Amino acid sequence: TLSVSFGTPFIVNAIIQDDKLCNIVVVLKKFGISCLYHGWDANEKSSADWRIYFAVEACQLSFQLQIHYYFTRGIETKSTTNKMATERQPLLSQAEIPAETAPAVMPRPDVRTSPESALVDVQSETSIVEETMEGDSRESLYDSTMYDPWSNRKLEHPTSNLDTLIHLLKGNIGTGILAMPDAFKNAGLYVGLFGTLLMGAICTHCMHILVRCSHELCRRLQIPSLGFSEVCCAAFVTGPFGLRRYAQLVRVIINIFLCITQLGFCCVYFLFVALNLQEVIARYYIKVDIRVYLVLLLIPMIALNMVRNLKYLTPVSLLAAVLTVSGLTITFYYVLQDLPPSSSVHAFSSWAQLPLYFGTAIYAFEGIGIVLPLENNMGTPEDLGGATGVLNTGMVIVACLYTAVGFFGYLKYGDSVSGSITLDLPNTMLAQSVRIVMAVAIFFSYGLQFYVPINVIGPWVKSHFQSEQHKVYAENLFRIALVFFTFILAAIIPNLGGVISLVGAMSSSMLALIFPPLIEIVTFWPTDLGRYYWILWKDLAIMIFGICGFFFGTYTSLWQLLNQHTDA
Repeated sequence: TLSVSFGTPFIVNAIIQDDKLCNIVVVLKKFGISCLYHGWDANEKSSADWRIYFAVEACQLSFQLQIHYYFTRGIETKSTTNKMATERQPLLSQAEIPAETAPAVMPRPDVRTSPESALVDVQSETSIVEETMEGDSRESLYDSTMYDPWSNRKLEHPTSNLDTLIHLLKGNIGTGILAMPDAFKNAGLYVGLFGTLLMGAICTHCMHILVRCSHELCRRLQIPSLGFSEVCCAAFVTGPFGLRRYAQLVRVIINIFLCITQLGFCCVYFLFVALNLQEVIARYYIKVDIRVYLVLLLIPMIALNMVRNLKYLTPVSLLAAVLTVSGLTITFYYVLQDLPPSSSVHAFSSWAQLPLYFGTAIYAFEGIGIVLPLENNMGTPEDLGGATGVLNTGMVIVACLYTAVGFFGYLKYGDSVSGSITLDLPNTMLAQSVRIVMAVAIFFSYGLQFYVPINVIGPWVKSHFQSEQHKVYAENLFRIALVFFTFILAAIIPNLGGVISLVGAMSSSMLALIFPPLIEIVTFWPTDLGRYYWILWKDLAIMIFGICGFFFGTYTSLWQLLNQHTDA
């Protein structure tokens, strides 16, 4: 027996026996119903009960939906006195539904304005939901305007505002900041200065967009939290009818770009560590081809990425953060010494090189993937937003650091600046220690970046095997294959600056600039887009900016990499 809230969309909130789940999903899909899963792993059978959230398209269902499978438990309510009887239900065809309960044209109620306007209890002839539920309990359960996702989160170890700020800074400050002088070289000193500040403002705004949409969709679906791809899927599922069929498609697309971005980061990390080791060893011995260092790093990288539990990487992440801060401090010490006049460098480079600047800059600012996980784990998530919130505070610090490193790094080394500023430091013992420190920090960060594609693709790989032992073997081989894949990419085109620009333009622009405004348009269409649809026009402008950067940046980066590879 089901109890369905008829809004936008139907929300089915049920607890069922796990071995009946697959059958029920099959039945729903026969009706063309989009299903949004939350908190269920198809490969785990240890727990008897699972909570499922079905976001059901209202246009494809009648007012009565009956399923002929048993539910071991009924609808979970806030009143512990309510029980729901369970019995086998006949599956009604459309012709069997009374005419008075199935109108020819089914309107789309607005969940934001009238979520409680139509409440349907789907029941058998002899089994009903007891009417002892209090009115305020029913309203709080089904009214999306009353549901508070923050108060419904049950966190074992919530993070404080300071913890969240530190994680935000660590997630945004990596190899990208060391490549900012190379970005300024492609833009010019003053164009890079104002462009980096503008890029930081736009990316921060897109992070706020994603958080806002996540809150709205959590209220609609009565779910405590959502991830990036889940937010996009939920936006399409609850959005205009014509877009609902594409919900799972856009979710897959976002996961693909997340994997491309993270694997691109891993490729950059491979190159960064190898190049810095090459510089240090060449200072005292002989200069060996970069690919030799890549081969030497392959086994340690594989060993690092065999760690499955993130909690074991926490000390490693803390060590990497300390080393990064130390390395940046020493780098600033060298960069700020004996600065030449600003007239020694270009104020504006050229239009042809601007796409390369865009790719590197958006690569550096692409921290949007960590925003929702951080917000979902905060003890006071309401402090993330706002003018002086955690997000703005952290991103202002990040933008200022990026701008300072890019501005002074390019001013110091001019057009001869390398893909990483650590490669331009003098050959003193202190400078060599910076290269070693940053190489070790980035090496330990490789495992954290690698966790995302494993988490996205790993379950699909394991689903092809039956026994637990075979699943473990399959995951191990998959991890090794992905590390080897990033090694091959780094060995084929060992150009750090070019790879950073390509990864930024091709994948980071999609995640940071294109998908967030698209999600906002779909989520709030058509009634909540502001006066004269100013939110729509603003989002379209950001999307056009991101799309232009995607195409021109990808083309220019590929052209540069292929030409250099051919010349070599």
